[in-house]
Amino acid sequence: MSLESEVLKKINPTAEEVASINKSANSLKEAVETYVRDNNMDVEVRFVGSYAKGTYLSDPDIDLFILFPENVSSEELKTAGLSVGEAIIKGTRMYSEHPYTRGTYDGMDVDLVPSYSVKTADKLRSAVDRTPFHTQYILDNLREEQKDEVRLLKKFMKGIGVYGAEPNTRGFSGYMCELLVLHYGSFREVLEGASGWKEGTTIFIGKKGPPIIGPLVVYDPVDQKRNVASAVHIDTMALFVVAAKAYLASPSEKFFFPNERMPHPREELQKMSDRNGSRIITAVFNRPDAIEDNLYSQLWKTHYALTRKLNDFDYNVLRAVHEMYGKTLEIVFELERDVLSKTYKHTGPPVWVKAADSFISKWKDNVYGPPFVEDGCWNVIAERMYFTAKEMLADEAAVSGIGREIDPKDMRIRDHETSLNETDPLLLTELLDPKNSWEI
Repeated sequence: MSLESEVLKKINPTAEEVASINKSANSLKEAVETYVRDNNMDVEVRFVGSYAKGTYLSDPDIDLFILFPENVSSEELKTAGLSVGEAIIKGTRMYSEHPYTRGTYDGMDVDLVPSYSVKTADKLRSAVDRTPFHTQYILDNLREEQKDEVRLLKKFMKGIGVYGAEPNTRGFSGYMCELLVLHYGSFREVLEGASGWKEGTTIFIGKKGPPIIGPLVVYDPVDQKRNVASAVHIDTMALFVVAAKAYLASPSEKFFFPNERMPHPREELQKMSDRNGSRIITAVFNRPDAIEDNLYSQLWKTHYALTRKLNDFDYNVLRAVHEMYGKTLEIVFELERDVLSKTYKHTGPPVWVKAADSFISKWKDNVYGPPFVEDGCWNVIAERMYFTAKEMLADEAAVSGIGREIDPKDMRIRDHETSLNETDPLLLTELLDPKNSWEI
């Protein structure tokens, strides 16, 4: 029996699980239909997503859409749609282009989403209106035997950490997995195809839409103006390419079922840092009361903004990782250095340009010595604005372009020793020992 067959035995829902899921899903649909009928709501209730398409794994999320006529106002759709969610699953309001409800029903995770029932995909009123067309396209085109190929691809992507188009993952959606199997034919053929991907790779099924720029472009057959891979970050794409090549070279269940990453003891982390000759610094922010997906986007933005600042001031980031906890957001940087010399060489204009006179005038009484000529330019020894990475971040974070809802006034900074003693050892392990999931 092949490795993939063994994996499928573990990830395919059993007949008993399918029966239980169907029973709960049908009960949910009946409850929603009863509510909308009792409240005289002119809507259609329809399953979409992996449950409707039959490409789900053992524990699916259920996506149930409430389709309103096009003549309903957006305000009425929002109010009526949320009332269904609050009545049936009593969940949490989530926000996309308009709000929907996320909660549980009979032990299943459920999204109850109001949308418009539009005739064609070029008449969309909002982005979610496209989803029923996606579901129908896969039902019409994906062969029954290819559903297992999709399951394998989803589980592989989950195992290597690239599954999901949410801001924390920046990866591949379930719909994209289905399109890749449609395009290439099977799980193995997707990996073979991905092994040849490079930045700018373009994939289309049927008609190709207008030019789109991105690390990976997968034209949506339902709406050719849309890139299904728009959420895929170049690093996520690259990781999938690396994993595809590694699996084809040496197949292993560890790609599907990786070992859990365990934190190294703090003593070992200290040795790793000493080995690298690097320095650790941690920026800690209070977690704002904000939608989680939005917050992940802001955390990535803050991660990149502070990295740029550290590089601009010559502390030089070797690597950085971040995590969102219950009360804090934390970004840990491994730096080439966290302390700089008091002074540095500041290069001015060539000696023969007019601006040279102003430079000489400005620096003639410099406490660290007068200007001197080197390589045809005036130079001077000047004092740095900041000597330590810690004081630089404390001053510059507010003007670095961090996430909108992340408050720099609440920021605490752990220096090297404090980071090694107080920062989550699992996060430090990810920073200092960045193994791929299948290598753990």
